Amino acid sequence: MKLSKRGVVLVFAFLLGGFAFPGGRASAEETPVANFALDVQAPVRNVSVAYLTAFSFAPEADSDLPDDPGNGDQQETQVASGAPAPEGSASKDQDPLAQGRQTKRILFVVPNFRAVSADQHLPPQTVKEKFKTAMLDSFDYSSFIFVAGQAAVAQANNSYPEFRQGAAGYGRYYWHTLADAINENTWVEFIIPSVLHQDTRYYTLGKGSYAKRLGYAFSRVAITRQDSGKETFNFSEFVGAGAFSGIANLYYPSQERTFTKTYQRWIENLAIDSCVFAFKEVWPDINNAIFHQKD
Repeated sequence: MKLSKRGVVLVFAFLLGGFAFPGGRASAEETPVANFALDVQAPVRNVSVAYLTAFSFAPEADSDLPDDPGNGDQQETQVASGAPAPEGSASKDQDPLAQGRQTKRILFVVPNFRAVSADQHLPPQTVKEKFKTAMLDSFDYSSFIFVAGQAAVAQANNSYPEFRQGAAGYGRYYWHTLADAINENTWVEFIIPSVLHQDTRYYTLGKGSYAKRLGYAFSRVAITRQDSGKETFNFSEFVGAGAFSGIANLYYPSQERTFTKTYQRWIENLAIDSCVFAFKEVWPDINNAIFHQKD
């Protein structure tokens, strides 16, 4: 039987009403037309489910897309909240220790109180802070350990024959070495910097090639900062080391008070401090690669 356009529309409207309101229609026992609508409804639903599955409207399919905005939002949320980022998204260059991060002590023992991390900006150093760092470097527990080692080496080399050998001789080496450390720290880190308003801290470069960084470190013996932040000649190092060498003549034997001996102590002190600056510069790299010390 051929239906007119109007008839087709009426039949389609009746079937759509049966799909949308199955509970409001007559039961199968009331009309045969209702039976027909219910029989058609099930296969149509099956076709709809198959259609949705075939075109991948399920949320699992979207999460695999490379340009899925949901994944990007999730990663940004993880970074903002401190949650671990997906594997492969973190960069080793983000490690602060690799960018000149200093610790208060080197190898958990050696004082490193005057070292400033790369790109760190600090207020001017006060006179009280200069005195404090000088005393910490002089009387820290590790200082007595290093003085003991230095005294033992000096005695083994018979550096000062006047001190002689044995326990009494080692005692002389020990207190002279300790006096040198306190004397040098007081002049280089406190007295001269306070008078000339110079900063005694070591500012880590932390960038560029190792040759550039080591050259910078060695140059800090001659170049330092004023309390205002401007670079200037390091009078604290040169004049302080000279004052220490001259005052040391007051407690060394008369044979050790010559100009040559005084000059040697002055040059030796400058050389040691320059090597210390160089080690401070590369310490963050060594720490990051081997020791992973946090503070």
